[in-house]
Amino acid sequence: MLIAKTIKETGHVITNIRTQGKTIGFVPTMGALHRGHISLQEKSRQENDFTVCSIFVNPIQFNNPEDLKKYPRTEDKDLRMLEEAGCDLAFVPSVQEMYPEKNTTVYDFGHLDKVMEGKFRPGHFNGVAVVVKKLFDIIQPHRAYFGEKDFQQLAVIKALVERLKLPVEIIPCPTLRETSGLAMSSRNERLSPADRQTASVIYRSMCEAKSMVPKIQPAEIEQLVKEQINAAAGMQLEYFNLVDAQTLLPVKEWKPGQAVVGCVAAHIGGVRLIDNMLFFS
Repeated sequence: MLIAKTIKETGHVITNIRTQGKTIGFVPTMGALHRGHISLQEKSRQENDFTVCSIFVNPIQFNNPEDLKKYPRTEDKDLRMLEEAGCDLAFVPSVQEMYPEKNTTVYDFGHLDKVMEGKFRPGHFNGVAVVVKKLFDIIQPHRAYFGEKDFQQLAVIKALVERLKLPVEIIPCPTLRETSGLAMSSRNERLSPADRQTASVIYRSMCEAKSMVPKIQPAEIEQLVKEQINAAAGMQLEYFNLVDAQTLLPVKEWKPGQAVVGCVAAHIGGVRLIDNMLFFS
């Protein structure tokens, strides 16, 4: 596996690969890799000739400095995992390499980046869009792989690609879960064993609520999930919303043919967790 820390050396590798007519798959990450990240890379390897994975904790997508400070960083372990999984190139830039000057780019995604995560983390998705666009420019992938756990992020990235007419195909990949049902996340590493088990109530409550669709209307479903999560010791719900899978706008009733996703954010032990589930389609 090649390891590149600068845009210039990465560019040389990419130019060589593209000159050979090979396809490039790309998996952007912030490190602290887990099985979910590796599943993205495996899918990329199946569908492309050359797979690139980036490890970069992007400071401009953190609206909470303390969250950025506490974000797990395990670069040596991450690189070993990537090599074992057959990654061809790991791009591991510094903040200075990615942002030699202050970036002032502002994207307009309408309401897509204002609801749910956007409401509670203002500026977050603009920071995501800035770094993803820059990484796409550097890596020039034919396909890029993103986990469905970050459902709203996926919607924003699809909008970015569509609006800027970027020549890359976005491939959504299913959420991987721990045996308890908790969605795999780098932030899980900061949970105590007890909190990790308790946090599985997020998944359990959504599964139970989904079993009541369409007999019970969306407003009641939302209330049931909120009550179950808040009833678990140490859990504090931030939001649970049932939204249209395309527009992310709130859903008030079940309509045939309309895909509805439940999106949730909750805190436990000082760690913020997100998840989602398809409720209706």
